Amino acid sequence: MVGENSKEAYSSGLANLATALTNWRDSSNGTRRGPQVRFPRFKGKRTGLSCRFTTGAFGITDDRRHVKLPRIGTVRTHESTRKLARHVERGTARIRSATVSHRSGRWFCSFSVEITRTDPAPARPGKVVGVDLGVKALVALSTGEVIPNPRLLDGALRELRRLRRQAARRTGPNRHTARTPSNRWRKTQGRIARLHARVANTRRDGLHKLTTRLVREFGTIVLEDLNVSGMLRNRCLARHVADVGMRELRRQICYKSVWGAARLVIADRWYPSSKTCSDCGAVKAKLPLRVRVYNCDECGLVLDRDLNAARNLVALVGEAAGSTSAASCAGTVNKPDGNPRQTHAVWAAGTATGRPGHGRANATPQGDGYRAERADVRSRLR
Repeated sequence: MVGENSKEAYSSGLANLATALTNWRDSSNGTRRGPQVRFPRFKGKRTGLSCRFTTGAFGITDDRRHVKLPRIGTVRTHESTRKLARHVERGTARIRSATVSHRSGRWFCSFSVEITRTDPAPARPGKVVGVDLGVKALVALSTGEVIPNPRLLDGALRELRRLRRQAARRTGPNRHTARTPSNRWRKTQGRIARLHARVANTRRDGLHKLTTRLVREFGTIVLEDLNVSGMLRNRCLARHVADVGMRELRRQICYKSVWGAARLVIADRWYPSSKTCSDCGAVKAKLPLRVRVYNCDECGLVLDRDLNAARNLVALVGEAAGSTSAASCAGTVNKPDGNPRQTHAVWAAGTATGRPGHGRANATPQGDGYRAERADVRSRLR
C-alpha cells in the first residue's frame, strides 16, 4: 500500500531519474565532458535497491547499536555506531541524510554527515616518496619497501568457476522465451555475488590501510598518471590489472592527502620512469615488461625495475622545485588529476560527509590545503 511506504521511496527515485536525464541531455548537447552518456535504462526490483531519507525521524539511537528510519522503525546494526554517536553528542557532527541499500545479499545504512575533519599532519613532512604501481608487486616505494600483490581474485577464482558451472546447469532467465529463472539459479547467483563482494571488500580494506599509512607518514607523494582503461584492453593482463585496483588507490590518496595536508604530485603520463636510469638519467629506447631488472648501459647501474621507477618519481619533485623555466618540470597548482579530456571525480573535502563528495573534473576542489600538482616533463624529453 502507498500509505505504508515512506514518501522518500518515491522522491529519491524521481530525483535520481531527473539527474540521469540531465546528464543524458547535457551529454547529447555537448555541454557535459567525458564519454557519451546513454539514455537511462529501466532498473528492476532485483537490481540496485536503495532509498535515501532526507526528512522524517532518522538517526542513531542512544544504545549505539540501532538506527532509526522513517516507517521502518528501529533496526539493529551489525557494526557499532559509537564513533558517530560521540560526534553527535558533542555537537561536532550533523546527520543530513540516510541511505538504505541492498548489495550482495546484505542491507546497508549509510549516513551523510557534515563534520569538520581534524586529521593529523604527516609524521615526516619533509620526506618525499615515489609510489610505483604494478601487477607483480602492488606498490614499490622509493624507500626500498615493496608491498606484494595479494592477488585476491586469483585466490577466489577456483570457487568462482565452480559456482559459474553450477549456475550454467540450472534454469536461468531467457527474455526471448519469457522464461523465469529457477530459485536454485537465483541462490547460485547470490553466492557468486557474495564471493565478488568479499573479494572487493578485502581489496578496498587493504588499499585504505596502505593509502592512510602513506599520507600520515610522508609529506609529499608522487604518483604516475597511468592509463588504466588502456591497460584493461590487453586481454592477457586485464584481469590482473583490474585485481590491483590502481584507480582506486589513486582516488584514495587524492582525497586523503587533502584531509591530511599532504602534497600530491602526479607525474606526466608520458614520463618514462621505468626506462630512465635513476643514477645518470640515461633513457632506454625500449624496455619490455618481461625485463624486471634495469641494467644501465651508460653507468652500469643494476637495480630492480620498479624501484628504479620509484626513485625517478622522487627526482621529479626536486626538478620541479629547482627549475625556473615554465617549459621544464614545473608543477601546476590546483589542476585536476588524470586526462583532462575525460571526466574524473575530484575528491576533496574541508567538510567531509563520511565519504568524499563528487565534482566535475574541471572544477577547483573545495577545502583548504589542496596542493595536487602535475609535473610536466614532455619538453625535457623532446
